[in-house]
Amino acid sequence: MDGVTGQFICTEPSPGNHGPVRVRNTYHFAYEDGTPYFPVGTTCYAWIHQGEELEKQTLETLKKTPFNKLRFCVFPKHYLFNENEPVYHPFEGSLSEGWDFSRFNTRFFQHLEQRVGDLLEMGIEADIILFHPYDRWGYATMDAAVDERYLRYVVARLAAYRNVWWSLANEYDFMSAKTMDDWDRFFRIVQESDPYNHLRSIHNGKRFYDHSKPWVTHVSIQHQRMDFSDIAKWRKQFKKPIVIDECGYEGNAPYGWGNLPPQELVRRHWEGLSRGAYVGHGETYLHPKDVLWWSKGGVLYRKSPERIAFMRRILEEGSAEGLEPIDFGYDVACAGRKDEYYLVYFGVHQPALRSLNLPEGHKYNIDVIHTWGMMINTLEGTFQGKVEIKLPGKPYIALRIRSAKEKPPD
Repeated sequence: MDGVTGQFICTEPSPGNHGPVRVRNTYHFAYEDGTPYFPVGTTCYAWIHQGEELEKQTLETLKKTPFNKLRFCVFPKHYLFNENEPVYHPFEGSLSEGWDFSRFNTRFFQHLEQRVGDLLEMGIEADIILFHPYDRWGYATMDAAVDERYLRYVVARLAAYRNVWWSLANEYDFMSAKTMDDWDRFFRIVQESDPYNHLRSIHNGKRFYDHSKPWVTHVSIQHQRMDFSDIAKWRKQFKKPIVIDECGYEGNAPYGWGNLPPQELVRRHWEGLSRGAYVGHGETYLHPKDVLWWSKGGVLYRKSPERIAFMRRILEEGSAEGLEPIDFGYDVACAGRKDEYYLVYFGVHQPALRSLNLPEGHKYNIDVIHTWGMMINTLEGTFQGKVEIKLPGKPYIALRIRSAKEKPPD
């Protein structure tokens, strides 16, 4: 490069380019230019390792979904329903003859860049998982020098893409070859190597990382229990956005993590939203060729995505500042903006009648939202103070209560 010179010109952003996503208002997100961003993510861990035909099919499927964030791994994955050999490997060499960890396979990283660029064109954030434990090639047990060289290299190649998020690991605590000091060091390497300061997180198996550490920008959680009441504790403890990237998967796999009915997955999305967090999707329906969305991508088979799209619409019609948890009764989840906006979720409960104590001195419009049926019924008139309203007596109902000063969207 000695003696090589050049120039570049800075221009206004192209249409639709809002810049990278940043943390906003402590618990929420927005693009660099201030445009609100509400993460509605899904997971396809190993989709970039499946070959052109299946990867193109995954991209075509994503175009028809509400998902604006995709979690996936850099390294290939060896796990249940995912035992095929990847098309490319990140290092020169082979499993049989050994890897040359000093030489990166540029074809692998060119392919990775292509897929990140494909997502960028679709407006989807690439939540890139840098390490994971499900490995038969030796990538989970590389030594410290190789780990650092790999991290600096992948950050140098991908940091210029505005849709990149860094996830240090999937189930970091299942990687027995790494210590907590290693994870702290990895965070610092990524932070120091990335001139654009992309979002950084780490995903747990059974044990949380200390998300309060300064290099963590948001909390990425695996939490597969039905009870989401811990969200309040996590918000108070970490004071960062809470993203439950893995809440269990819709499907019929023979394991508890992969056989939720679609109604339950959608309920968990609404429950998390109504308690001040963001929840991720995944699908694990058995397939004769083991093409499960959660790992390989392909197509989606059930009906939770369209219900999640409906939820995303409700979310984006709410406050641009993000919804905050509000005490609206011991038996419901509620998020909103005090005196202005309330989203009340009843979950599996099915009341036919409900008393509400609305803030005094304000008038409100009330919508009854059928979250599974994807219908909105607006109640006639305005409401204030203590009122009693009739409800459908069915599960999965929400109320949207908005200041009557606000004009409801068309």
